[in-house]
Amino acid sequence: MPFRRSLAIAMPGLALAAASHAAAQQAPAQAGQTAATPAGPDHEQGAAGPADETNDIVVTGTRTAGRSRLDSVSPVDVLSATTLRQQGTTELAAALQAVAPSIDFPRAAAVDGTDAIRPATLRGLSPDETLVLVNGVRGHTSALLNVNGSVGRGAAAVDLNTIPTVTLDRIEVLRDGASAQYGSDAIAGVVNLRLREARSGGGAQVDYGFYDTDVDTARGSRSVKGEHAVTVSGWQGLGLGEDGFLTLSGEFLHREPTNRADFDPRVTPTQVTGRFGDPREEQYSLWANAGYGLGGGFRLYGWFGYTDRDTRSAAFPRLAAAATVLAGYPGGFLPIINTKSRDINSALGVKGDLGGWSVDVSASYGRNAIDFRTLNSANYAYGSATPHDFYDGKLTYDQLVGGIDVSRKFDVFKSLNVAFGVEGRRESFAIGAGELASYATPPA
Repeated sequence: MPFRRSLAIAMPGLALAAASHAAAQQAPAQAGQTAATPAGPDHEQGAAGPADETNDIVVTGTRTAGRSRLDSVSPVDVLSATTLRQQGTTELAAALQAVAPSIDFPRAAAVDGTDAIRPATLRGLSPDETLVLVNGVRGHTSALLNVNGSVGRGAAAVDLNTIPTVTLDRIEVLRDGASAQYGSDAIAGVVNLRLREARSGGGAQVDYGFYDTDVDTARGSRSVKGEHAVTVSGWQGLGLGEDGFLTLSGEFLHREPTNRADFDPRVTPTQVTGRFGDPREEQYSLWANAGYGLGGGFRLYGWFGYTDRDTRSAAFPRLAAAATVLAGYPGGFLPIINTKSRDINSALGVKGDLGGWSVDVSASYGRNAIDFRTLNSANYAYGSATPHDFYDGKLTYDQLVGGIDVSRKFDVFKSLNVAFGVEGRRESFAIGAGELASYATPPA
């Protein structure tokens, strides 16, 4: 099991920034954005309403506490969860693409595991050059390395769809290179997912949709009706003590596969033999986010999220032949690529004021494991004894990050901020072999 350790020390030093006040200017809000207020234990983050964007406090791209979006020297989009849930999709990455023009979420098909774990890109750069944070803490990538002819080839990216929109309060997108502050994986920018923090309230939602599509292909046209999708989600806020909170949320998704394949001229009569489109998907996610006052100006915070996803996409069809007849498929067969992904996202930290300095100490752990199976297939080397379902192996990735951030604002030159920090990261990656029949000839 190979692993990698890294230690990063960040010291912006004497970061001198002149505070620019724009009280007399009312810049129009960008499309798809609503104002966000600072997250806090007493702030119930359910419905977001419009407000003066000068009050939008951002934590992405700055080490100065309380800086508004207009005061930030970097272009930061603040996207409320309410806006994301109004985009006609329950996929976080697809909703982000609809409201943030700098983000692209290609819908790859027939590219093995990338069908199930799609990478998102920022400003057209590689997916692994966008840093994804959860409440300001580095998120972990998926175990899948994109090796097919799709966007993100050669990169392993964070799977945004493991975090449902019902779990979020807002998202901050830094649309500029931020390597000086965050490191080399922030060349394209930063996406900071801010979790919902609520002491009370709650809600539930059911979304249902289906396709009614005219498919025009090079060899003919057809109509597709159905291919439905249903999503059930909900959240509940609970109070902990006088100022603490525990916010629970969950989501279940069931989506039937889509098929936009062309007619196959190799069969008579001509018909659709393949499947090209979104995979069949079943996913459930459970999240908990909490904060609790420890006294003395310190606060304990943490979160835990678990996502289980089962997807089934299609490979290329195998037409009827002597080998398929011997394997038990007289009419040919369509292999199904089955991936089962289990994802853990967790963190625990303490923050507060110590001797006039703002101190934040945190540790996070993330893990992604993907099992691969091939269903409705055959290994011709086994002849009539071939299995029809195969276990192809497993990919596992985990990441452990610990960090300390320290900052202080001085009343010098209107705005003098001193910030420094240290972060250590350990990553490991393992490949597990599949069963013998999935790749070899039968034993002698």
